[in-house]
Amino acid sequence: MQERYFSFEFFPPKTAEGTEKLRNTRAQLATLRPKYISVTFGAGGTTQQGTLDTVLEIQREGIEAAPHLSCVGSTREGIRQILATYKDNGIRHIVALRGDMPSGMGEIGEFRYANELVEFIRAETGDWFHIEVAAYPEYHPQAKSPRHDLENFVRKVNAGADSAITQYFFNPDAYFRFVDDARALGVEVPIVPGIMPITNYSQLMRFSEMCGAEVPRWVAKRLEGFGDDRESIRAFGLDVVTALCERLLSAGVPGLHFYTLNAAGATKAIWQRLKL
Repeated sequence: MQERYFSFEFFPPKTAEGTEKLRNTRAQLATLRPKYISVTFGAGGTTQQGTLDTVLEIQREGIEAAPHLSCVGSTREGIRQILATYKDNGIRHIVALRGDMPSGMGEIGEFRYANELVEFIRAETGDWFHIEVAAYPEYHPQAKSPRHDLENFVRKVNAGADSAITQYFFNPDAYFRFVDDARALGVEVPIVPGIMPITNYSQLMRFSEMCGAEVPRWVAKRLEGFGDDRESIRAFGLDVVTALCERLLSAGVPGLHFYTLNAAGATKAIWQRLKL
């Protein structure tokens, strides 16, 4: 059986204080020896420099870094330059996404879909980059139908993706069904579950509304019932997410990708509970 791998996701900090906080978070999570750390990228290149700076710092620390690259609002030449910069700096791993249009930006750019970006990266750089793409077990919020969403995913893989990370979810059956459906259409690449630790009720509901992830009603009601009791929210969240990870790992998933939100505590606690 293929060895499981674990990874973490950060976003580029916008302040000196945020930079220091992220360094502290990385120092704590680096002890868990992740396979790689991914760093998000604002659509249209809005956090391009921050992504690059963070990625290079992670590489210098001896951990594989995987910058996100979103293509909406971008030109081919702009993406070509970014790829060249990453290549020159020895980056070998990219998370290729469509991304959302930044507010106030009128032009969609020269790429409409992520499969076009994957195709472009392959055409420009051959097999230099390991390319990750996104998968949506509970369907992309803008998808016309579950079938349409699945076909989009297959197009990304066929364009040259090496593996996929899912949007976070709390219903493992949605993930298992998605993987079965993808396999039935000939997809063989690893599909790694994305894991969102629960530490803040209102933040979780806001994120889930935006990305189409379903928070089970019983979970939402329990969290809502804790009010401002942050300790109870954290303790309950750890129970829920640990149980989810246990079920996924026991079913033989290829690994887990943690959306850390630039904090170490909850991810580390889940890791310890799982005895990883």
